[in-house]
Amino acid sequence: MDVTRRDVARGIASAAAASAFAHPSLAQGAARIVVIGGGFGGASCARALRQLDPKLQVTLLEPNQVFTACPFSNEVIAGLRELPMQQFTYDRIAASGVTVAAQAATKIDSLARTVTLADGNSLAYDRLVLAPGIDLRFDALPGYDEAAAAKMPHAWKAGEQTILLRKQIEAMADGGTVVLAVPAAPLRCPPAPYERASLIAHYLKNRKPRSKVLILDAKDGFSQQKLFEAAWKELYPGMIERIALSQGGRVTSVDAVTNTIVTDFGNYTADVASVIPPQKAGRIADIAGVADNTGWCPIDPVSFVSKLVPNVHVIGDACIAGQLPKSASAAHAQGKACAAAVVNILSGKPPETPRLTGACYNTVEPGYAFSLSGVYLPKDGQFAEVESATSPVDAPREERRREAERADNWFKTITVDIFG
Repeated sequence: MDVTRRDVARGIASAAAASAFAHPSLAQGAARIVVIGGGFGGASCARALRQLDPKLQVTLLEPNQVFTACPFSNEVIAGLRELPMQQFTYDRIAASGVTVAAQAATKIDSLARTVTLADGNSLAYDRLVLAPGIDLRFDALPGYDEAAAAKMPHAWKAGEQTILLRKQIEAMADGGTVVLAVPAAPLRCPPAPYERASLIAHYLKNRKPRSKVLILDAKDGFSQQKLFEAAWKELYPGMIERIALSQGGRVTSVDAVTNTIVTDFGNYTADVASVIPPQKAGRIADIAGVADNTGWCPIDPVSFVSKLVPNVHVIGDACIAGQLPKSASAAHAQGKACAAAVVNILSGKPPETPRLTGACYNTVEPGYAFSLSGVYLPKDGQFAEVESATSPVDAPREERRREAERADNWFKTITVDIFG
């Protein structure tokens, strides 16, 4: 079944609208909700909670006073966008009645329902929402640790690493090779490494045309592969090479001193190396006990309640969510749907089945983008995709231009909805 882009935008803006219901009056008075993590999922949830019931006492814990968004950060790497365009404060969220505390959580007592903060104080909660995002598994790739990341930036958390990778590419001599190491799934925003390769190639094509991009990939296939490969053939012939898993592309170790990346079948010395390591749920998930031995968090897809710890909801990239991708639009939709579930639970009603809609846009050069969108419903304990739409491979350039405009509008819409 086809999903129009207008449907996608409307779905993102109102992920919980399909289960709309009157704002309940909480029998126990002003319930206390603590949300940990101020990214697309946590910030959306905190704001939606207050919108659904202004009586709720909602506290958002986020140690960073400025949020730096990952979507469109590949354009910063390629010099097409400046980092401040990715950055947002929590001022409007605070103005909506949410208590925003620039604190990290250090301990969670699920029996006492308390969260201990970095400053030693604690907060009591009736329901806890965790939106921890991802952490990088520096223990999973021999030779790659935080010190190595200063030489071979992952740039998988937008900010300082984004600028570091950009400066390295700008300083590279013409004729150099940029190597991207891509891990196996699951990972945040699965198509993003290939968008990164595309936009770096765009920069090199215009500034250092004898240079190349090499992708060392721990997967054989990837999201929207045909679209990317068609774009590379059209826009960057001979500039982007990808070595897949079956061809020996899986990275087994790195040497940051020599900028060497080791794979199953050979070693590669990069002029610039962007190494994206395997990932897991953010650290607070381990502290809370909501992550299983995969490193990710199993949840009930109707209520977003952890399958491991009672009265704790988990949303966003940290979840085991079936076919629902780890993306900003998915986290945003989950945040709103989780807020609706929390309000229902507090009022003694069962959560209604969420219908989540999301979209992923990929830009391969300015004015050239394509997208993947979907609708997701709970099924067999996870989320299943029930509708989807992908940009056609043979679309004319004018459609690619319109997709680029829609991508810009999507980013503006979602960030205004959360932070504006």
